[in-house]
Amino acid sequence: MIRQYELVERVKSYDTAANEDALNKAYVFSMKAHGSQRRASGDPYFSHPLEVAGILTKMRLDHYTIITALLHDTVEDTNVTVEEISRMFGKEIASLVDGVTKLSRIDLVSDNRKQAENFRKLVIAMSDDIRVLLVKLADRLHNMRTLHFISDKEKRRRIAFETMDIYSPLAERIGIHELKDELEFLAFKELNEDAFETVTSRLDVLVREGSNTIKYIENELLEKCHEGSIEVEISGRAKSPYSVWQKMQRKSVNIEQLSDIVAFRLLVENKMDCYKLLGLLHTSYPVLPGRFKDYISTPKPNGYQSLHTGIIGPKRHRIEIQIRTHSMHEIAELGVAAHWSYKHGKSITTEGKQYRWLRELLEILDQASDPEEFLEHTRLEMYQDQVFAFTPKGELIALPRGANPVDFAYAVHSEVGDTCVAARINGRLRPLNTQLENGDQVLIETSKNASPSPLWEKFVVTGKAKASIRRFVRNERYEQFCDLGKAIFQKTLKKMSIRYSQKLLLKIMEELKYEKVEDVLAAIGEGEVSTEEIVKVITPENKSSISFNTSNVVDFNDKKQNNSIPLKGLIPGMAFHYAHCCHPLPGEKIVGITSTGKGVTIHTIDCETLEGFKAMPERWLDVSWDVNANSPKQIGRLGVVLENEPGSLGSLTSIIGKSGGNIINLKIITRAIDFFEMQIDVEVNDIKHLRNIIGALRATPVITSVERARG
Repeated sequence: MIRQYELVERVKSYDTAANEDALNKAYVFSMKAHGSQRRASGDPYFSHPLEVAGILTKMRLDHYTIITALLHDTVEDTNVTVEEISRMFGKEIASLVDGVTKLSRIDLVSDNRKQAENFRKLVIAMSDDIRVLLVKLADRLHNMRTLHFISDKEKRRRIAFETMDIYSPLAERIGIHELKDELEFLAFKELNEDAFETVTSRLDVLVREGSNTIKYIENELLEKCHEGSIEVEISGRAKSPYSVWQKMQRKSVNIEQLSDIVAFRLLVENKMDCYKLLGLLHTSYPVLPGRFKDYISTPKPNGYQSLHTGIIGPKRHRIEIQIRTHSMHEIAELGVAAHWSYKHGKSITTEGKQYRWLRELLEILDQASDPEEFLEHTRLEMYQDQVFAFTPKGELIALPRGANPVDFAYAVHSEVGDTCVAARINGRLRPLNTQLENGDQVLIETSKNASPSPLWEKFVVTGKAKASIRRFVRNERYEQFCDLGKAIFQKTLKKMSIRYSQKLLLKIMEELKYEKVEDVLAAIGEGEVSTEEIVKVITPENKSSISFNTSNVVDFNDKKQNNSIPLKGLIPGMAFHYAHCCHPLPGEKIVGITSTGKGVTIHTIDCETLEGFKAMPERWLDVSWDVNANSPKQIGRLGVVLENEPGSLGSLTSIIGKSGGNIINLKIITRAIDFFEMQIDVEVNDIKHLRNIIGALRATPVITSVERARG
């Protein structure tokens, strides 16, 4: 363990203004608080916060952060309170300790939900002071270093997976690549031991065998730099095992086929020398196409700056080159920990460009419906390679690879995303799902009357965009469930010959413990509250005498009845959807079935699936088509047997096209020597339109049979 005076000397070596007395007091306080507690390794528990503090001293962090590291587990694992820490060490340290404290006391449904809730609260804490995250990352790093002492294999894998899934990306986001690499190294070792052993052993062999080559390349590059009068510091090092493994998987090659397992880093004095050195290398050696990246003029969101290029260098070796200044290198290795404000004892806010992602996580937090949804979206926000696009005013927007104008619009501002109607990329009007490329200039056109389309969620890639769209859909869906629930409630009361009133709703609300009447109606509409529960609340004294039977169900064959529940204004695919078992079409008699969490499913009245709902008539709704000239086309499914001869498929598609149908999907079920059996989805106006197409197909000699398909 690090001794007390050693820890103080480490901090004083880079922070002469550090409070030595406070450091000594925190050391003793933590040691006494943890007392005789032991870790899985058998070491005194106090060794853990001490090692965490030691990791942070290597990042040259201020004494407030070091004290926080010493105290970070006292509130969770001992009888110490945040108030006690505040009295002894001040409000700033108490706030930091409170932010880092693990939230293991939260009673949640599952491990996944617990992980999500903990991460949500971590984001809230680090938004106030990023040092919370630094301590948490150092805490995780030491836990990973000692992971092998845990006997439970499943627990080790869970911790390793969480490290790879959350903490490594967070370390990368704030630019601490050294810590990120070690976290990935240790997690990779636990999660895929065979692959880890294979990659590390081959890397060792390749580096050992190529040590003379690496030295030769370094010397030749150094000579080139001296010829160009550029002072440079050169080092070559192998890439991390996990990054090599990722590249092997991505390119489907073995390790010997990779040409850039060793990268050469060239450090110079100033930015001008970076570009001068780049020019010297590009004129001296052939350049590998597509390998040049300028992160100096366009830094990464975490502040990382460097020039990356690939050349066919000395002895015709394909090598990767990174060129940066010494100050850029410090930021590249230590990220936010290298920021000047910590060296002056100030906390970093989230206002800088490199913390834009953190502000976006907070916006996602506000929009997500639950912790697990938040975790899902923040994973999207933290992962993936990036593409850089610009606003018309020249502001840089960093997005994940595969992002489109809708992602761009939400990255600019949530309101811009919500009201987006069109996009111009480099001056040309393009579809909203167009993938952006590096350097694209994007102009978003908006309309005050516009709103997010639920279809956008299928192609957006950023967590912020997905969370915003889901929030809008959720709010709209809530309103529709309220309308639907009110209609079901009124229908239930009518069957019981009870008059509808607000008092009845208030009674149900109180009995079922909902906060407001709208919540009750939405729950009824969504199927969370059944009509049996409504009956029990309204008439508890004679609930046994009240029952439903199939005679209560509307007679769908009675043409005089027209009391359909209105479904206008529902978002397509959200409050109601068409059953895939029968593919109902306008012109057919239909029925709605309420389903928990899905709203209403529309079936044809003769659908076999309805047999399963005979005993639940309260879930049946009398619905009908509201067809007009502008109604969208629906999908009819056909089963076709077609002769296997030249031109037969062309005849089939030609007939469907001439009949006004549009094939949107064609699947061959069976392929034989003399015939094809296929399934075809066709867009049609209504059931009459589909029958006309079936008739035309049946009159075609090359078509053996055609029927309307189900399922």
